[in-house]
Amino acid sequence: MMKMVILPWVTSISSLFFILVSSYLILRFFRKTSAIDILKQWFFSFEDRFHIHQSFKIPLHNHHSQENQLYRKILAYLDSLPSVQDSDYTNLFSGPNPSDIFLHLNPNHTVHDTFLGAKLSWTNHTAALVLRIRKKDKRRIFRQYFQHILSVADEIEQRKKNDVKLYVNSGDGDSSRWRSVPFTHPASFDTVVMDAELKNKVKTDLDQFLKSKQYYHRLGRVWKRSYLLYGASGTGKSSFVAAMAKFLCYDVYDVDVSKVSDGSDWKMMLMQTTAKSLIVIEDLDRLIAGKSTSLSSVLNFMDGIVSCCGEERVMVFTMNGTTKDDVDQAVLRPGRIDVHIHFPLCDFSTFKILASSYLGLKEHKLFPQVEEVFQTGARLSPAEVGEIMISNRNSPTRALKTVISALQVQSNAADARRGPQRLSESGSGRSSDDNESGAVLCRESVHTVREFRKLYGLLRLGSRRKEESTDSGPLENRVG
Repeated sequence: MMKMVILPWVTSISSLFFILVSSYLILRFFRKTSAIDILKQWFFSFEDRFHIHQSFKIPLHNHHSQENQLYRKILAYLDSLPSVQDSDYTNLFSGPNPSDIFLHLNPNHTVHDTFLGAKLSWTNHTAALVLRIRKKDKRRIFRQYFQHILSVADEIEQRKKNDVKLYVNSGDGDSSRWRSVPFTHPASFDTVVMDAELKNKVKTDLDQFLKSKQYYHRLGRVWKRSYLLYGASGTGKSSFVAAMAKFLCYDVYDVDVSKVSDGSDWKMMLMQTTAKSLIVIEDLDRLIAGKSTSLSSVLNFMDGIVSCCGEERVMVFTMNGTTKDDVDQAVLRPGRIDVHIHFPLCDFSTFKILASSYLGLKEHKLFPQVEEVFQTGARLSPAEVGEIMISNRNSPTRALKTVISALQVQSNAADARRGPQRLSESGSGRSSDDNESGAVLCRESVHTVREFRKLYGLLRLGSRRKEESTDSGPLENRVG
């Protein structure tokens, strides 16, 4: 009798246990597969059939192939949402500081948001963002919601205004011609080696440009500025570009001309740059000389109609020549290039700035000897002098002696090269002996250049000769 009473209870418990296990297995199956996603899609399709929701697409580029500023602002807003942490496949990136971690929504994934009681979802499709919102909520909050997005995005941009990016152009066929990385170049106007008066004039010119939007518009001119930096390699042009970008807080667009096919490609790249950008084209002289069609393309890029499609831009052109005479003057006329800046080889005043910065020296007993060698016309680039000082930074005296030696080698080589010219100009030296003498001078010239290269290679390794007792004490901070 007892067995007959207990048996129904056992059956009920077994059934309940079976239901629980089955439910658990079903849930595990849903979690391990895309079944939930499929059910969601069915549900959304059901809602769409009855027009409950409405979707809005925000593309990366507008119909003029220019960047859609709204896209950039919305993406910055979405990355700031707490719900991004709960989204599948959220990307984690480090910031300028190693302790900074930033979240970015992965392409083809969705993040949810709420505003004034309304629920919204954003999906990051390729080159487009898609907003999904209920129709009844759209009528109530649409404008206020986008005003809220723009306000938050502006605050984020204000906090990141010192975070400069470097953009490089990719090949044809890409939806976006530019790829970016953080621009972390350490140069600034405080570290750039340049005549102090000239440096202040450039800073003043850039500062006036930043404040001149209304002035340019009143004149009927596009709000942009262009610079030409020319001088031998190693004179600091690239560091100066970095200093300009840091001073302006502008992103840098470095144009790789080898990936530019024709004039229309130049125009397309320019249209896809953003406001507050510094556009850099290096080796302008080589670019113009390289292709017969380059000149007109560059001119249109500099001041054609297409260049008016974007404002608040600074264009920087560089040349490695010591003069501008070899370049078509049509390229250099006012309106195309506004400011010309020459970067000379190192002279004694520049040397003293480098000695202060690299070695902490304001004065030294060898300074008069260095000045005397410079007065002979010997020159090195600031990069060469800086490398000598870095290699010998533990011994300022040795560094100065090495600079003197390098300058003397350069001066001797220059004298040797001028030797044959002086002989021919003197009206003598027509005999075979004189010709041999000239040939000897040429060989000596080659020999001294080789010696300088050998010397320069040795000093880069940093010789460990004993420091003299007159070596300076602790390093001093550089005075800008």
